[in-house]
Amino acid sequence: MATKTGEEKRALPGAELFADAALCASLLARLEAELDRPLRFMEVCGTHTVSLFRSGLHSLLPAGVVHLSGPGCPVCVTHDREIAACLTLAGKEGVTVATFGDLLRVPGPGGGSLKEAKAAGAEVEVVYSPLDSLDLARKRPERTVVFLGAGFETTAPAVAAAVLLAKKSGLGNFAVLSLHKLVPPALEALLAEEGAPGLDALLLPGHVSTILGLAPYRFLAERHKIPGVVGGFEPADILHSLLLMLDMRRTGLAEIRNQYTRAVPEEGNPRAREILFSVFEPADALWRGLESIPASGLIMRREYGDFDAWRRFSLVLPESPPVRGCRCGDVLRGRIAPAACPLFAAACTPASPVGPCMVSTEGSCAAHFLYREGREER
Repeated sequence: MATKTGEEKRALPGAELFADAALCASLLARLEAELDRPLRFMEVCGTHTVSLFRSGLHSLLPAGVVHLSGPGCPVCVTHDREIAACLTLAGKEGVTVATFGDLLRVPGPGGGSLKEAKAAGAEVEVVYSPLDSLDLARKRPERTVVFLGAGFETTAPAVAAAVLLAKKSGLGNFAVLSLHKLVPPALEALLAEEGAPGLDALLLPGHVSTILGLAPYRFLAERHKIPGVVGGFEPADILHSLLLMLDMRRTGLAEIRNQYTRAVPEEGNPRAREILFSVFEPADALWRGLESIPASGLIMRREYGDFDAWRRFSLVLPESPPVRGCRCGDVLRGRIAPAACPLFAAACTPASPVGPCMVSTEGSCAAHFLYREGREER
């Protein structure tokens, strides 16, 4: 996905403080002193996944802090059947598929990918913003440019804005294939699932929360009695978030707290949500590992049907058997650590990925592979 680099993220005023070694050492010491029993937490953001490993923080956490990865990587949760639909679209005459880079290499049915489709002659272009897709459509009026809208609430408002611009400018050769997912319904499904992993707390996604704010997560505390902390991405952010979890456990509280106050307002971004839901509306959606979740996806409202690639090309979700041996879905549900998959670091590597959790730069399998340290929780 098109995400900010580490340098761009740290450009946020004051972010340097949260990577300070002395501060992190102090927070680690406090975490170890206050940890009275194991703390099992799950992060649901791919950037948190990578930050934990790339910074080395994962290897420094006390042994009693058990980290599980959840369905927080947008490319990873894109279902096999959705990838199959993308490949069908790429094979249509006169269509140019525009996509973020990570989606290009996700294996579909039979191991094919958009990258292979491009090599075979399909017109597939990597873009860094939905607005780049509009530029493509303007430059190639003889073709229909379809942007693959994969991502959570963070990226969906920008896609909605691109649709509004296309309609305003009369750009009839632009469309979107919405694969967008909504985080809160997935968390509800994850916790309600039979045999769900026991969790003490959730580390909630910082980027998504800049749009949503805190209110959509309240059900975690109210119905499931599980605390949640919206956290930033620097090591000290994550350590501070863990301490907030411990504080709630010690006092017997289940609340949703905001550690990332320098970037996340409590109300989120109402204007972004207004734009998002003016173009899209919630609908049932498929998630890798979790299958169909009610009202967890976004489809285009009927008044924007001319820009809806699903309707425009009469696309369906073809049946697609899962990749044999790949346990990406179990990783996304917190059931296993990546190394427990029989394909991990053998048949499946970043250079030759079998599943999307090894493809994406935010995938748990890729993070474990690139920053392996010998510590596995499950």
